[in-house]
Amino acid sequence: MSLNEIMASAMSGLAASQAGLRSVSNNIANVGTPGYAREAVTQTTGVTAGLVNGVTVGEPSRIADRFLEATVYRRAGDMGAADVTSSYLGRLQSLLGAPGAEYGLPARLDAITSSAVGMTGTQASPQAIAGFTANVQDAIESINQLGGDVTALKSDVQSEVSESVDRINYLLVRINDLNGSVARLDGNGKSSAGVADQRMSAIEELSGLMKVTVRSQTDGRVSIDTASGIPLLDNRLRLLSLPASGGGTSQTTYPTITVRFADANNPAGTATGDKIESAAVGGKLGGLLDLRDRSLPGFTEKLGVLFTGLSQTLNAVSNEGTTVPAPTQLVGRAGALIGSDRAGFTGSAVFAVTKATGELVASTTIDFTALGSSATVDDAVAAINAGLGSSATATFTDGVLSIKANGSGNGIVIAQDTTAPSNRGGVGFSQYFGMNDMVRSASSPLVPSGFTTSDPHGFATGETAEIVLRDTSGRALTSYAMTGSVGSTFGDLVSELNASPIGAFGSFAMDDKGRIQFQNNANVSGATLSVVADSTDRFGTGQSFSSIVQLTGATSGVATAGVRADILNSPGKLGLARLQAGSVGAKVLGVGDNRGATAFVDQLAAPVDLGKDGISTASDRAASLLGNAGTAASQASSMLADATARRDDAVNRRDSYSGVNIDEELSNMVVLQNSYSASARVITTASQMYDTLLAMIR
Repeated sequence: MSLNEIMASAMSGLAASQAGLRSVSNNIANVGTPGYAREAVTQTTGVTAGLVNGVTVGEPSRIADRFLEATVYRRAGDMGAADVTSSYLGRLQSLLGAPGAEYGLPARLDAITSSAVGMTGTQASPQAIAGFTANVQDAIESINQLGGDVTALKSDVQSEVSESVDRINYLLVRINDLNGSVARLDGNGKSSAGVADQRMSAIEELSGLMKVTVRSQTDGRVSIDTASGIPLLDNRLRLLSLPASGGGTSQTTYPTITVRFADANNPAGTATGDKIESAAVGGKLGGLLDLRDRSLPGFTEKLGVLFTGLSQTLNAVSNEGTTVPAPTQLVGRAGALIGSDRAGFTGSAVFAVTKATGELVASTTIDFTALGSSATVDDAVAAINAGLGSSATATFTDGVLSIKANGSGNGIVIAQDTTAPSNRGGVGFSQYFGMNDMVRSASSPLVPSGFTTSDPHGFATGETAEIVLRDTSGRALTSYAMTGSVGSTFGDLVSELNASPIGAFGSFAMDDKGRIQFQNNANVSGATLSVVADSTDRFGTGQSFSSIVQLTGATSGVATAGVRADILNSPGKLGLARLQAGSVGAKVLGVGDNRGATAFVDQLAAPVDLGKDGISTASDRAASLLGNAGTAASQASSMLADATARRDDAVNRRDSYSGVNIDEELSNMVVLQNSYSASARVITTASQMYDTLLAMIR
């Protein structure tokens, strides 16, 4: 080997050692940098004309395992969903309060029962009655407040959905730009390690926002798809598009996230036809969609069911009672009936006029069964007027029944017949029309409608109810705008719904209380309905399809409900007396009659039929509601801990392979320094040999 060849080999050794030392130095400098993959210089034997000629040094390359990195991406998605779910369910749990909290909803419901017991003395004091009515109002306000708090949580969730979409789009644009840089550097034979590290960090953050599948391409680029296979980045960049919400914080449906091609300036352009509609997208975005479309609306509906049971329980008792003296006039609340509707009652009710001192002036028992199945509401009103004669006048106007006693100081009382009580939809005559309700709502009649499939629905042309069916992940399986155009009866509405796209996932049926219920098929177990828009109005009564048939608990009317204003202002108007049997002139009302208080205690402990939500008491329903919320929050916290541990384990495995180890780098540095010294000694020796040769020539 010539001296020139020896010198060239030694020089290449120096260059290789220097390149290696630069990589080691860079590795040590980035020992604490998250996502940094250590670099290594590729060295190969230099060969010229078949002879070894030193060392050829390549560009520094990343030491990384794409399978370990893919594991981090997958587990980051699980952690992202668990994190946001745990956060919001924890907030919901804090709104509900700790078990046994003095001002929690269970405590407020218990206070109703306790104060009802306090009224059961020989003669209830005004203070006891005032305490009872105040506790009822507090409970209703607490339910309503919880509903408002959940609505606010949904608003926060939707804001985070929008922020997450913006961040996802930013990361996709950045990854696309870094893709171009990696491909260009690799094509020019330069090191792309630093740019690839930045791209990996961006992909890791993206995978926490939504689950993605990452594939490496031959030119150094990566392609990205969603977990469900929707392409986001390949030869073309795609971005997510979320139109602005226009329905306010209380809306029950939200704009759909669509996927669009990006143009040269990167804003979302032409739609690809793909949509992101459910929690199946995974990551933080999936968790937010699940909260917004399933978990939080489900809690709101259960709150509505709780209020429905409580209001029906209290009104059942208050409509059986009366004050002493009896009120001069009883005015019901607006309902869905019109005068020509079928009355639909069976059994009997007693209508009486009494003096201020409690003596009976007039009384009539209306046997609705005897009136016949074709008797109308107007017929029932006429029968009341005929039975009471000149002692009282009953009218039915704009869906409101009113009965007024004639004669100075006289009052009106309605009671159930003791042997065959009146019944429509499971409630008595007085409760159905709300003649002496304790709780009222401006947006709901608070009783089952009692309609049958042969009754006219009364919705005009152009009025619709938009119904959405969602699966357990919150994804909209299908939707349908019910128009009522198939026929004029409630039975026709049921047929229309069964023939709709929703009917492919289950069946609709009207029960004996006039409620329409949906039974989903086994393959979509857990799917739920929601009425997202309803413009229907039965014969101009102001009552919509959703409030009449009680398809969901979200239409319970709790938002506009409360104890009747005159009872709150004057608790003595909550009648606890009961009409006694007697002939005209006999005393049928007594000042000391306190049977209504005992009835409140008994009724609060009795179960209520809540249709698809089963039969239970208000306290049991509240315990179940809050218990389930607490369980869900606890499970979410546990899932977050598990997901965090799994993600951290994946990160540790990735970093143990590609991360920087100081001891290893220092060892490499010693080896490279020795190699540098050896090459330097070869150069020194070769230089000395040159000098010797030159001296010999001289």
